[in-house]
Amino acid sequence: MSRKVRPYLFYDTTSALCGTCQRVIEAKILIKGDNVFLEKWCAAHGTQRVLIADDADYYRACREVYVKAPEMPERFNTAMKYGCPLDCGLCPDHMQHSCLTLVEITDNCNLRCPVCFADSGPHRTQHKPFEIIERMLDAVVRNEGTADVVQLSGGEPTLHPDFFRIVAAARARPIRHLMVNTNGIRIATDRDFVARLAEYGHGFEVYLQFDSLRESALRELRGGDLRESHIRALGHLNEFGISTTLVMTVKKGVNDDQIGELIDFAHRQPCVRGVTLQPIQNAGRVENYDAAEHRLTVSELRRRIGEQSSVFSKADILPVPCNPDTLAMGYALKSGDHIQPLTRFVDPAILIGGAGNTISFEHDPELKARLFNLFSTDKAPQGQANCLSELLCCLPNIKAPVNLKYDNVFRLLIVQFMDVLSMDIRALKKSCIHIAQPDGRLIPFESFNLFYRDDKVRTLAALREEVDNGIRARLAPVTTGPRDTSL
Repeated sequence: MSRKVRPYLFYDTTSALCGTCQRVIEAKILIKGDNVFLEKWCAAHGTQRVLIADDADYYRACREVYVKAPEMPERFNTAMKYGCPLDCGLCPDHMQHSCLTLVEITDNCNLRCPVCFADSGPHRTQHKPFEIIERMLDAVVRNEGTADVVQLSGGEPTLHPDFFRIVAAARARPIRHLMVNTNGIRIATDRDFVARLAEYGHGFEVYLQFDSLRESALRELRGGDLRESHIRALGHLNEFGISTTLVMTVKKGVNDDQIGELIDFAHRQPCVRGVTLQPIQNAGRVENYDAAEHRLTVSELRRRIGEQSSVFSKADILPVPCNPDTLAMGYALKSGDHIQPLTRFVDPAILIGGAGNTISFEHDPELKARLFNLFSTDKAPQGQANCLSELLCCLPNIKAPVNLKYDNVFRLLIVQFMDVLSMDIRALKKSCIHIAQPDGRLIPFESFNLFYRDDKVRTLAALREEVDNGIRARLAPVTTGPRDTSL
């Protein structure tokens, strides 16, 4: 007798969030053809199925090959009481230290972007006091010892009246690499401001919002045509030689067909060290957004890079081992206008083991160690250049510049922030991008925007109260009515 077979592979179990009530619920990972789904069931709202990858081989490589032992912070800041993600800050159940920590110094912004996860804008006039910002920087150092990458963010951080005092305070602390996350308007309009930024030199970088070279996409994502501002900002950054990463917020159907165009433009800019692709997180102020129509996964972006870029192939983009579910990275050598991706020059016999596209390094442990060291977000950029130099000795087919520096590195990074629909609690426990708080907590970016930012704390309080009530109900003594003492 033949039995019915389900039309998919049951791959794993995990926990997730109900897309309606945001309670933590059971979930499973299903593979159907090339697609990978997160299927979850809520007692109140039924079954929900979300696409989390469109390349099953890549997803399995993330889970089975690109894994590393978790690296702990110097300390944990919150106790385990309610369970993930209701204990964030970091609790002892979290599996990864902070590779990159954001310090939000203001809520104020000179734009009101329709896709702002922080709901910043001119309507929010508050700047955090300098003393509070110092406490946030100290929290990062206590947790990390020596922090690898810290990013000053907002709002628009360059609007803070104490901006350069804040930068000096960060530089005075054991932080290897400091970034400023900016829309670039002040950089475009204030050359003297850029000249002061250039004084910080080594270990300083601008993380520049740069979603498109086309007006229509910028109006959709930023509410205005910022093309001239972007070009003027890049002109100043090139003039002063300030290391810069271009950050492309990507929305399906709006600018996901422009990825190759932006990468080709970016690597020709002398100051640009790479491009970060960041699909929209459905959190904060997200206007004109439909998850089914506009969501993008890491594997989809990786495929679009291969289809559109004249430089990178899909195979050049590898999972980042500390959190391969949400991060992918590719490296290239840059010398003048010439750019040379790395992965394609590695002997396939070393990288490919067995059938299919499963990637393996078992044949060369030294190469595996060096690749994992390079493809880690906890390396400050000059450290990445050093790792690159070490790696190249294993890759004789690559002609590398003498005395390789950060100027010779071009990095392509995909950073996906899970939202309430795509949240996989197993992956959240490996989050390595955190937001510092004045009370000493470091909260994962995804859970902060869903539960810990502004009015979202009301949802957090309600979910915690449910847990408390459930615990009290389970611990309450069982009563069976009056005791019969007649016998």
